Amino acid sequence: MSVLVIIFLTAVAALFSGVFNQGKFARYIGIAGLLAALYVSYLPEVQFFSQYRAMYEFGTNSALFTKISVVITLLLFFLGGFSFSNHRSHQSELYALMLFALCGAVVLFGYQNLVTLFLGIEILSIPLYVMAGASKSNLRSNEASLKYFLMGCFATGFLLFGITLIYGTSGSFDLYTIHAYALEFPKDTMLIMGMILMLCAMAFKVALAPFHMWSPDVYQGSPSLITTFMMSVVKIAGFYALFRLMTIAFVGVYDEWVNILGVFLIITLFLANVMGLAQSNAKRMLAYSSVSHAGYIALIFFGMNNMSTYYLAFYLFAYALASVGVMMSLIWVEKLKRETSYAAFKGLAKSEPLLATVAAISMLSMAGIPLTAGFMGKLSLFTQAMNGAAFLVLIAVLGSAISIAYYLRLIIAMFFFTESSFKTTEKVTLTYNILAVFIIVAIVALGVYPDLFAMQFGL
Repeated sequence: MSVLVIIFLTAVAALFSGVFNQGKFARYIGIAGLLAALYVSYLPEVQFFSQYRAMYEFGTNSALFTKISVVITLLLFFLGGFSFSNHRSHQSELYALMLFALCGAVVLFGYQNLVTLFLGIEILSIPLYVMAGASKSNLRSNEASLKYFLMGCFATGFLLFGITLIYGTSGSFDLYTIHAYALEFPKDTMLIMGMILMLCAMAFKVALAPFHMWSPDVYQGSPSLITTFMMSVVKIAGFYALFRLMTIAFVGVYDEWVNILGVFLIITLFLANVMGLAQSNAKRMLAYSSVSHAGYIALIFFGMNNMSTYYLAFYLFAYALASVGVMMSLIWVEKLKRETSYAAFKGLAKSEPLLATVAAISMLSMAGIPLTAGFMGKLSLFTQAMNGAAFLVLIAVLGSAISIAYYLRLIIAMFFFTESSFKTTEKVTLTYNILAVFIIVAIVALGVYPDLFAMQFGL
């Protein structure tokens, strides 16, 4: 909980820094606070916070996912100087909202009961509704904010109704009390109905089909840095919250929900990859790519073992790194071209070879090409799921094969056009180049030596 307190105080400081110089110091305050939070996440929890253990506990797994999310948010803050240059009058609010959303993610990493789960989801979601509409003069951004808010409210209704049924039948909000009740009464109709409603609500949060309808429009309409935050940190928080809920509270009724998740997975992989092929806009293609990865990640629920949490963390970190890598190139192109179609990327490798390289390697990692972190992440999930869900693994492999086609379209646009379409003397900043090198090295290093992940995150 020390990490949560530090991030919250950093968010408050970043917010009020807007009083001075249009908030130009907010980014640096955020970076300093996130570095402090990352350092504290490696330390033992302060004894004072043990009194809140019934609501929230910062255990080993919570610390792991918190570290991952803080690292990814740090990368986004480094990108913010260029990305938020059009939002100078309210950039302090955007940085603060991002940190408040991160607070919600940290709550989800250690929640102990359903009330804390609800609070974590709302703390994460409400800032996102605002950030999605940050480009006030952009109709797509306004649409994204409104659509995300309305669909989010709809999902919240499902979640609360489910929590009500669970409490009504088990008499408790505590995950472990519900766990014991589910083991004793696995056929309780009210318990199963509540579980299904909560599963549907969480499927919305992680964009599993058929609850993904909001994500392509919201991802395309939101400012690109906010889209990257949704694709990475929000995905990490949502999936670990879902994983914690289903494997602790509802593991006693595993047979009742695992087939439902299997159906979601099949629909997700088929629909997202086919729709990804049909896109002519790179940002919208990446939105469908994000939906497809929700399907791959859902394989974690099949053939579970004592390494499942580690596999989930590795995959989510690999995917988040790749998301930042490809989106940083998209942010640059969008800034110069005012669009994100495939045509806008033509010749990027000639004018900015490092940006094109990090985007290409990131997409190859997303596709699961060997010697990348994404390949090792998919290999771990697929190998685990083979113990009882070989059919789903086959569908996931076919989905990965299809995804290569739409990733290659963007790679071809960047590398296989001799003439650059970038008629500008503006060059990528040193910060972008350093981050590009870092992401390239990290993706390749984790693909070649995956144990590096455990070493770096103190496992």
